[in-house]
Amino acid sequence: MPGGRLTQQERQQIALGLADGLAYAEIARRLDRPTSTITREVMRNGGPTAYRADLAHHATERRAHRHRQAAPRRAGAPPRADGRDAEAVREYEETYTTLLMQSGLPKMMARVLTCLTTSDSASLTAVELVQRLQVSPASVSKAVAFLESQGLLRRERDDRRRERYIVDNDVWYQSMVASAQSHALLAETARQGVSVLGSGTPAAVRLENIARFIDFVGESIARAAEQARDILHAKPVDRN
Repeated sequence: MPGGRLTQQERQQIALGLADGLAYAEIARRLDRPTSTITREVMRNGGPTAYRADLAHHATERRAHRHRQAAPRRAGAPPRADGRDAEAVREYEETYTTLLMQSGLPKMMARVLTCLTTSDSASLTAVELVQRLQVSPASVSKAVAFLESQGLLRRERDDRRRERYIVDNDVWYQSMVASAQSHALLAETARQGVSVLGSGTPAAVRLENIARFIDFVGESIARAAEQARDILHAKPVDRN
């Protein structure tokens, strides 16, 4: 069933699909599963190059066993104060984290960014992150330092002098601008190789074409980000 747990046979099909170079969406279509299910399964179990069906199945069984052991302790837990379905939120956060990891973020950095992004305040202290993620303060500190260096969050002191980590609405705009700048640097470096390898040689022509392609893509990203920036600050649409 699409909503049930993956079977060992399905995991074997995932492994075969990855070996054949199929996209997650195509593997999901063949298994009649959501793409997010396949993405999460692969990223939780080594990624596309290291995924093994048998190891993934055993790892899932171990997680399920731990979940059953912990369930009695959580049975009396109060519902979320915001009224949201705790299990649905957890599943969504896991999916979002997996996609961030697929885009290149290390796991802990992705978890911290997800936690901030899905918080209504978009602002949490180190203590709050430690409690929510059930990790060490050192892990949070390292993740925050990395995300800050990438322009994905900022710090400020609240009225109690506590340091808070904040994800601004502009975070994705800043990320796109940084990506465009990185593209520009790569294009410039590619062009340096043209004079080194000799203009007109096959290698130099290849590098010049790479530079032209990267220039076009980088400029398109920067232009689109600027044009769409206001979307990040749009107010919710009243559907009534």
